[in-house]
Amino acid sequence: MRVPVLILRTDGTNCDAETAYALELAGAQPHLVHMNQLRRRERRLTDYPLMVIPGGFTYGDDIAAGKILAVELTSFLREEIEAFLARDGLVLGICNGFQVLVRTGLLPFGTLGKMQAVLMPNTRGRFECRWVRLRVERSPSLFTRDWGEETVEWQAAHGEGCFYASEATLTAIEAQGLVAFRYVDPEGQPTQAYPYNPNGSLHAIAGVTDPSGRILGLMPHPERLVLPSQHPNWRRGPVSPTGIQLFRNALRVLRG
Repeated sequence: MRVPVLILRTDGTNCDAETAYALELAGAQPHLVHMNQLRRRERRLTDYPLMVIPGGFTYGDDIAAGKILAVELTSFLREEIEAFLARDGLVLGICNGFQVLVRTGLLPFGTLGKMQAVLMPNTRGRFECRWVRLRVERSPSLFTRDWGEETVEWQAAHGEGCFYASEATLTAIEAQGLVAFRYVDPEGQPTQAYPYNPNGSLHAIAGVTDPSGRILGLMPHPERLVLPSQHPNWRRGPVSPTGIQLFRNALRVLRG
């Protein structure tokens, strides 16, 4: 039986179709649900075991990337989000979705309504669209369970992807092992060097999990490598569609 998954969309979301395709390929039954449907209670978040907030530019990223959708979630769906998490729901935020989760406070520490980090404009001051190397870190994340410290290559496409937090917050993130992905150089070492770290993220952070491992956010797009032919070098040698593994891991957790 296919697991139903809520893909949250609103004005400016533009990676929902690719995310739905990736989830369907992984064995899920994706449902594209508009934010207004949740606000009007036509759909209920608690009817799904997994919510994915895909990439895009929600509400044009006015004010700041992901801020308006984050305010909507914390203002109008706070109780439903709390009930969803209490039932061990999973949450995945990709690119703009990561920005939203950080602004809700759900990442990095699961403190809904208390923002403790930010994804700032890229240090080069421009939109970056390129394939980047990532190291999958050992973390509590259920999305990367049994993955090991492997290196994957996914596409990044964002203008505000620089992960920034205070030194105290960064220390707490590292102490709890909440970094799920880091940007690495060709030798597989975490780096601040451009273009391997395309946005200047501190500690080379590309994605983080909450302490429970049930909430994950990352800037690069795993849904853009679920078929070998999606990689630009697929004709030059074998390509492993590593993005599909992230979605399969989530479904494996939900199926028990």
